[in-house]
Amino acid sequence: MGVRELARRLDWSHPRVSHLLSGKRGGSELDVMSVLVACKVELEERERLVKLCRELGTQGWLQQYDSHLPEQVHTLVEHETKSIATQDVQLVVIPGLLQTADYARAVIRRGVTTKNIEPRVHARLSRQEIFNKYPPPRMTFFINESVLRLPVGGPAVMSEQLHHLLRMSVRPRLEVRIIPSELGAHAAMSGSFTLMEFAAFSPVVYLESVASAVFLENSEQIASYQLILAALAETALSHGESKELIVALAAELYTHGEDQNDGEHLAKEQLQR
Repeated sequence: MGVRELARRLDWSHPRVSHLLSGKRGGSELDVMSVLVACKVELEERERLVKLCRELGTQGWLQQYDSHLPEQVHTLVEHETKSIATQDVQLVVIPGLLQTADYARAVIRRGVTTKNIEPRVHARLSRQEIFNKYPPPRMTFFINESVLRLPVGGPAVMSEQLHHLLRMSVRPRLEVRIIPSELGAHAAMSGSFTLMEFAAFSPVVYLESVASAVFLENSEQIASYQLILAALAETALSHGESKELIVALAAELYTHGEDQNDGEHLAKEQLQR
């Protein structure tokens, strides 16, 4: 349905509809409901969107979830899809956008019931469709060195995961930066987070815990996380140095002679790329 057709159905002016849909002007709860009805949006989705409309003046919204696939995953995907730059700091696990299926499965199965494992694995891998976007967003992943050493899923899973990091690291506009253990205390010790930047909107910081997720929008809060990222950019290993460390750790994961040689050869090939 075009803007003119929607304006006709609502009996509104063309500019009013155009500005509302493009985000150039806000809309009352009644405006939003009118548009949703005109577009024949189903009741459940109407209620969800109207609820968001009521929360428009609240900076930072908290979304609670249970053992089912959380709504925050959908919101996170929407943000990632619209972002032009992402900086992700992970102190405990490999960033979700860089996880292999087996690694994701090993992480997720520890916290949910069996029936919910595969839906969540699928959701996490689906987020990686963002790498097919053109042009791709600028992405920097800061990963604590201890994350690379933690044997999630066992040696074979970790080996494939580290080689996957190397494969991803050759993509344009993507950097992997390792926070070395020898650094000791560092700027991000308060916890993992993701900062996303957008072409037409202010940056957003995403935080996640076991039972909830929060998107921070307040400018002072964002500035605090930007300072952390600036400090990490100064102290973390460079992209090249990080690849060398990943190669070394990938080789260590192979404990059997022939497999170890194959692993070292593959890791060196990835490094040369």
